Amino acid sequence: MTQLDTNQPYALVMRGIVKRFPGVLANDHVDLALYPGEVHALLGENGAGKSTLMNILSGLYRPDAGQIIINGEPVTFNSPRDAIRRGIGMVHQHFMLVPTLTVAENLILGQDDIGFILDYTALEAKVAELSQKFGLAVDPHAKIWQLSVGEQQRVEILKMLYHGAKILIMDEPTAVLTPQEVEELFKTLREMAAVGHTIIFISHKLDEVLEIADRVTVLRRGKVTAVVDTAHTTKAELARLMVGREVLFRVEKKPANPGNPILEIQNLNAKNDRGLPALRNLSLTVRSGEIVGVAGVAGNGQVELAEVITGLRPAESGKILVHGQDITNKPATAAIDRGVAHIPADRTGVGSAPNLYLDENLIMKSYRHPPISKGWAINLSEAFRQAVQLIKRFDVKTPDVKTPARLLSGGNLQKLILARELSREPEAIIAVYPSRGLDAGATEAVHRRLIDERDRGSAILLISEDLDELLSLADRIVVLYEGQIIGEVPPKDELVDEIGLMMAGTKIQAGD
Repeated sequence: MTQLDTNQPYALVMRGIVKRFPGVLANDHVDLALYPGEVHALLGENGAGKSTLMNILSGLYRPDAGQIIINGEPVTFNSPRDAIRRGIGMVHQHFMLVPTLTVAENLILGQDDIGFILDYTALEAKVAELSQKFGLAVDPHAKIWQLSVGEQQRVEILKMLYHGAKILIMDEPTAVLTPQEVEELFKTLREMAAVGHTIIFISHKLDEVLEIADRVTVLRRGKVTAVVDTAHTTKAELARLMVGREVLFRVEKKPANPGNPILEIQNLNAKNDRGLPALRNLSLTVRSGEIVGVAGVAGNGQVELAEVITGLRPAESGKILVHGQDITNKPATAAIDRGVAHIPADRTGVGSAPNLYLDENLIMKSYRHPPISKGWAINLSEAFRQAVQLIKRFDVKTPDVKTPARLLSGGNLQKLILARELSREPEAIIAVYPSRGLDAGATEAVHRRLIDERDRGSAILLISEDLDELLSLADRIVVLYEGQIIGEVPPKDELVDEIGLMMAGTKIQAGD
């Protein structure tokens, strides 16, 4: 159990927290202590128990053992509302806002004492006060759907502050922000800490943790392995504490040797789910033996691009060629049969069938062909045999092949999808946010696989919001904004600012 400093009052103490699920000890006597006015990072690999611990703190779960103490007073939460009343707010990775309502209307959702008539003048004055105090500029009259991703995040933070949060949990807060928006967010968090707010910062981006956090608590397999000051540690040390071994942050790769065009996209146009233009006359070629990175803030056509290529969304016009064969607006099986692999952004809704067993998930793209196909039947013994081999080869941690996919951690589910997609030795790979939400060890494993596939001769289209990932893996980077490619740059660290500006819509030449 962590030794607590009795000389300084804590804003929050979680002491001896235990939480069990069937067959899993998610939190094993975890201690977490936070000072007023500090930014405290919570690190751990996928499945380490971070989410469970924060769900307990935010009132979603009740612990099996242990206690929560706020400002010296033991508390018990039976619901998230109880946690909010005690000043604990959580900004989720996927925002909890109503798109059709205004900023001001979203702020008062869930409030009991509104009355029948809403005092807009007082509400807007409160929004303006909080906005000015913490540098969270946002128009209270604007509808949520009219705001950028960064502005929506500001609304989430304002909402928690409006409800009186003094302890703010930030879950992967930079995952969908440009580098400039990350700088603005960090400025806000520092200003909040300076006036006594306590921030819990959950992230897998260790550079950001070292930049923003005062201290770090590291979880591994449900236990606290270390509590360290960021001033006295390194990125490599934090990664080692998380995964129990040394981690390579940039996988070594030899220079690309691009061959013939494999994937050709010509003047592609497509709409999003709201019927609005998502892709506008987009043209791009990916050759064998190269990784082309696509940078951009979420919502600028990245997901639609992947879906049109893989047959999951119709194109309005334009062409998609694989090895010169037109697969535009053909069923998804056409792309599969031409050797196109798809690592989708949505692991559970698109990339897997959560309630099916692992072996059933692994044969989803091979069940129509021998040796899995056996006439009209499926060779179940062969499917099981291949599943055992792939799970071992891709290091998927699971108790059994006959485990439902929904029981895997995020990292292991991603490894399962990689096992299915890459075991077929694809000609082209469409990889969408392949390491989003993964810990350092799982990210390293994903990156190694993609480099191996490139060196084998695959043409890889890598769509990512993580510039470090693109700079590490891509052989060239294109920037997508509002469905158009507005620039192409080489993967150089010194071009990060230029890439960030292009992600925000500024058309520039790299190095200007």
